[in-house]
Amino acid sequence: MKSIRKISLIGAMAGTLFLGIGCSGILDEQPRTNFTPSFYENEAGVKGGITAMYTHLRYIFGQAYWYNNCETGTDEYTWAQSADGNFKASDLSGLDELNSSSSRSDAIWGTAFSNINTASGIIEFGEKLNIDNSLLAEAKFFRAFDYFYLVQTFGGVPLDLGAGELKLNTSSNRTSVRNTVPEVYTRGIFPDLLTAINDLPDNFRETGTATKTLARLYLAKAYLTYAWWLKNPNDIPTYPETPRTDPDGKSAEWYFQEAYNVAMAAINNPGPFGLRPTFYEVNAGQFDRNMELLLYADHTEANETYNGASLSYGSGGAPDNFSGWMVTWNYPNMVIGGDASWTARFNPVQREAAQWGGRPWTRMATPIGVFTKTFTDKTNDSRYDGTFTTVFRGNWPKGGTPNAVGYAANGMTVAPGDAILSFLNEDPATPVDYTEAAKNIVGGGVLPGRADFVIAPSNISRLRYPGLWKLGPYRTDNGTGLGQPNAGSTRPYNIAKFSELYLVAAEAAVMGATGSMSARDLVNVLRARAGKWSFSNADNAEKVADFSTEMTAATPAVIDINYILDERSREFFGEGYRWFDLVRTQKWNEYADTYEIAGINATDTQAETFQRQIEKFHYLRPIPSGQIDGLDMTDEEKAAYQNPGYVN
Repeated sequence: MKSIRKISLIGAMAGTLFLGIGCSGILDEQPRTNFTPSFYENEAGVKGGITAMYTHLRYIFGQAYWYNNCETGTDEYTWAQSADGNFKASDLSGLDELNSSSSRSDAIWGTAFSNINTASGIIEFGEKLNIDNSLLAEAKFFRAFDYFYLVQTFGGVPLDLGAGELKLNTSSNRTSVRNTVPEVYTRGIFPDLLTAINDLPDNFRETGTATKTLARLYLAKAYLTYAWWLKNPNDIPTYPETPRTDPDGKSAEWYFQEAYNVAMAAINNPGPFGLRPTFYEVNAGQFDRNMELLLYADHTEANETYNGASLSYGSGGAPDNFSGWMVTWNYPNMVIGGDASWTARFNPVQREAAQWGGRPWTRMATPIGVFTKTFTDKTNDSRYDGTFTTVFRGNWPKGGTPNAVGYAANGMTVAPGDAILSFLNEDPATPVDYTEAAKNIVGGGVLPGRADFVIAPSNISRLRYPGLWKLGPYRTDNGTGLGQPNAGSTRPYNIAKFSELYLVAAEAAVMGATGSMSARDLVNVLRARAGKWSFSNADNAEKVADFSTEMTAATPAVIDINYILDERSREFFGEGYRWFDLVRTQKWNEYADTYEIAGINATDTQAETFQRQIEKFHYLRPIPSGQIDGLDMTDEEKAAYQNPGYVN
């Protein structure tokens, strides 16, 4: 993986795929290299541009470097054994410097601004051609969507790309002026989202397209985030510098209340959306594109063109959906004995295109606190089991290894389908024996009477840790073999969920908003669902159980912002939300300044404590070096364009 990638200037036209609007219920993609203004001068071109905006999602969501920006350095992830400088820099634990090149914030900058420019072209030409407002509302949604991610990531960003504010730019303009955060929200994001809510339909126009409920979720999130920005409880600096006041004179409290109101309007008027009955069903591959999913970057195993990438080999770059590789450790390295003396050895758990496995890159690891602090209830709360792969089972016949059995922990035999390595839910009363941990290559220990090697939570390391089952691949074309485990995931990458509306409204309620449901009421809707089981990943078997009463009873009588953040991690762990959550609430230091994990070797079982140096300026990412270098401005102007604290 290369460390630095140059990006296009913000005035560039978007150029990926042309997706035509068809009547088949799906977005019909046709290859196209670029867009020019003449492309939009007829109705077919404008409609093609509208559907093309859905393709740009693949270049951000599922892109591993963007994923790294969203997760590494939080309480959810740190760098893993095979991490390169991009991941170590993001961890802020002293191994590498986070700067305008190493942060890889270019993973969103160029793609988002290109799509913003496309959206502006669609809106301008579409209005002249009297294109239906519901279609133009999709462009307005995506322009606001991209600006929302940009303003959260970088602070104030330019509304004028060279031809005027929110206008299509066709020039090769190489100068830029950044607007302030309030200007981006009140002149760009809020107006576009309000129009989108008014004009978008309740139901999908085509499978996966923007709806009124989706726009309401993002307006509620934008109001919530802006309210926190106005409140600024920990005196975090903004850039470009500007007073923490709203241009319209509205208070943080007004925006918290509006965030609550808009989220509740979506909950009470859901259209075709709602919660799946169990948490497992939200994330299991066989239920992809379900009623809880408001937006996703789509992929498919049916066709490489529609997938946007190879079906057999992953490139390690967008538009592949390859984020899941980063959090998958090298489980195929483990060995067991082919005979009782282990004279012959083989790999019992082979790389497979299955949701529990996938392609291992070992770039990001889960700190121990995830398992001892975040997911404390692993009995009633199905979200732990529905988030992680904790048991790795033998699958060697699929790879052609003929052994009927193998010899594993305590000299006991294991058969295909049996557990080979398990991550324990808790540290056992009898300590795990790691005396011969290096024997199985990955450092699994033994407990009396168990044939599987085991690892206790307190011994999780940068080499081996539970996998992120949520993001694992799911394919129906594996046959009886291992399938195509080297390809990027052909599953959609989920971006927005109906369930988040409950936690947005709950967070606003904690901050003083009032209405028909309290923060506790809202949180308990999701906690009740989390208590209902339909399947156990750890047991690889159906499990019908209902602990919803226990889950709701355990909810504190008074909910605070820390509890909301804990619930957000339990509900959305590893989905790319965490950095934004901690930055929005200004809790990043409190939640992530220290963490525990063992080392990079199989024999490393003793956890160490690591300190992060999270400075206030880190609450904004650096403007990418490619953007700064490409500006036709003086050195002083370029320096002023960059966020303070960062080196170009």
